[in-house]
Amino acid sequence: MSEQTPLIGDVRKSVTVPASAEQCFALFTQKPDQWWPPTHVLVKKERAGLAFEPRLGGRYYEWDVEGTEAVWGLILDWQPGRRVVMTWRIDGNWQSIPDDERASRIEVDFTAAGEGHTRVDLAHVELYRHGEGAERIFKALDGPSPGETLALFAKAVERNIGRG
Repeated sequence: MSEQTPLIGDVRKSVTVPASAEQCFALFTQKPDQWWPPTHVLVKKERAGLAFEPRLGGRYYEWDVEGTEAVWGLILDWQPGRRVVMTWRIDGNWQSIPDDERASRIEVDFTAAGEGHTRVDLAHVELYRHGEGAERIFKALDGPSPGETLALFAKAVERNIGRG
């Protein structure tokens, strides 16, 4: 971190949904098209799909109708039913970057929260790594829970798993 870069805090959101941690993890990592915010797009043409490669070191990425891929980041921690951590490869202007040198991290934890429910915690950490524009990213993400991504995820749980 350079001396000019102000310390940017983490952004943490959570939501509790009527599904098991295993079901939540599977929906989050196997069906991102069910919950991914429609405005979060890195490909230049119409997006055709989204995927997580289900392993440590795997990519999470999207591709367009012509097959061009944009990698959102790499999987740093993969614990089915419990946790997934990945890099977030964007710059301070919300544009794709080619590697993890300036990438922040996204941490997602799935914790049992009573019978048939799971608390899903999503954290954007090390946002300062985005450099110039990091404060803008922080301000866009900061706000009340659950935030756009987890609100869409909760709706996907209702559609795909039911209300328990």
